[in-house]
This record gives sequence, structure tokens and C-alpha cells, in this order.
Amino acid sequence: MAADKAEEKAESKIPADIKKMSFEDALAELEEIVGDLEQGANKLDDAIGAYERGTLLKKHCEAKLHEAKARIEKISVGPDGDAAAEPVEIS
Repeated sequence: MAADKAEEKAESKIPADIKKMSFEDALAELEEIVGDLEQGANKLDDAIGAYERGTLLKKHCEAKLHEAKARIEKISVGPDGDAAAEPVEIS
């Protein structure tokens, strides 16, 4: 339960423009930021700002993956032969 509250707190700090992004768009921007930081061409203040945005994008991507994981279902066949979907427990 404490982990859920920590996730909610981290997600509440994500700016609205990032929250609106798809996983793919956020990941692409994060990859671009990492590439720019690796090249070291940014001024220090710009690099710090990019790093901070990258951290928020990473949190957003993790939240999107968590949502997707929660939606995955497995199909099982009961003793009566009926198929049923149930949430998958992925750790």
C-alpha cells in the first residue's frame, strides 16, 4: 500500500504536458535528452533542466508501463470448461 501512495505522489509531480504524452512519445523525447546529455554540448543550466525533464519523462513512462501491466489478463479454463480472464500477477 505504501508503494501505491509513493507512485501516486511521484505521478502527481509530473507536469500536465508530460501526462498527456503517449508512452512512445515520452520515450522518444527521453532518448533525445539522453543523447544530447551524452554529447555534452549543452550549457550546465540547460543540461540540468534537461536532466530534470528526463527524470519526469522516465517516471511517466514507468507509470504507463505499470498501467499496461495492470491491464494484461491471462485466460484460464475452469473445472467446468469455461474460459475466464483474470489479472496476471507480474512482479
